[in-house]
Amino acid sequence: MSTLYLASTSPRRSELLSQVGIKHTVVKSNYKEDNTLLTSPVELVERQALGKAREAIGIPSGRQLVLGADTIVVSDEQVLGKPISIEDARKMLAQLSGKEHLVITGVALLCDGVERVFHVITRVLFKELSDDEINAYIKTGEPFDKAGSYGIQGIGALWVREIHGSYTNIVGLPVEVVYDELQKLLR
Repeated sequence: MSTLYLASTSPRRSELLSQVGIKHTVVKSNYKEDNTLLTSPVELVERQALGKAREAIGIPSGRQLVLGADTIVVSDEQVLGKPISIEDARKMLAQLSGKEHLVITGVALLCDGVERVFHVITRVLFKELSDDEINAYIKTGEPFDKAGSYGIQGIGALWVREIHGSYTNIVGLPVEVVYDELQKLLR
């Protein structure tokens, strides 16, 4: 397989690929995310994933295989990206408390002029959270680089009551689907 370039500085995406044996090189993308471009959550994540892949820098010439991804949380038809403040994190977590929400990841795979763009949706049910639980979690710092203000691979796992769909999608990259799509693309 050609070198896979991951157009993401997310340590979780890189760890997921490594965990399942997909060798890759992390590169930066110049793409600027903009959650205000929303026409639908699915279109948003697919557009942003494609933008990240197209704007990847530091890739040598030759056969190029680039992966871009974007993950959001949707609750009550509202897109929850990464929190921008303590108060923002507090509001997001209170909004998720005791309810089901969607985690949607858009993925773009680019190879020799071919662009494959798709998304994966996972439904997650949270338990009721007390103000004390929310405040203690915020103090850990864990919410601040994660869509929806929580990480299922960390302390946030304590609040998840049900998952319907891909666990790795919630972490930030549905590796089982990415693997299948890579196989199709490289045939």
